[in-house]
Amino acid sequence: MKKIAIINGPNLDRLGQREPEIYGRATLADLERALRAEFAGAAELTFVQSNHEGELIDRIAGFADAKFSGLVLNAGAFTHTSVALRDALLGAHLPAVEVHISNIYKREEFRHTSLTAPACTAMISGLGLEGYHAAVRFLLKA
Repeated sequence: MKKIAIINGPNLDRLGQREPEIYGRATLADLERALRAEFAGAAELTFVQSNHEGELIDRIAGFADAKFSGLVLNAGAFTHTSVALRDALLGAHLPAVEVHISNIYKREEFRHTSLTAPACTAMISGLGLEGYHAAVRFLLKA
């Protein structure tokens, strides 16, 4: 069974409360339940959320060391600012799918640039929480 990490960055612990007109009303716990239900028996999913860049970097390295099959990453605002997170992804040598709940290209211009996407196998933007499901399905086929 493939082991896949679902990594969420800053403010994603506020899903369901923060800007519901953009991110919807579902919580991070709702997302985790839905993913576990859909992929039960197909993948071992590990969930991480942190508002701290260094913790996310440490966890990515740990997933590489633990021989995970892939990563789903919603780095939140770190997407647009973190060279260190990009370097961690490159150093992990794992297939990774960057996910954004909203369409980053329909938002503020500073969100149009992702520093982490070039270190990923694929990027999904604007599918809402369905983007996470699509990312896991993709990694299961990789």
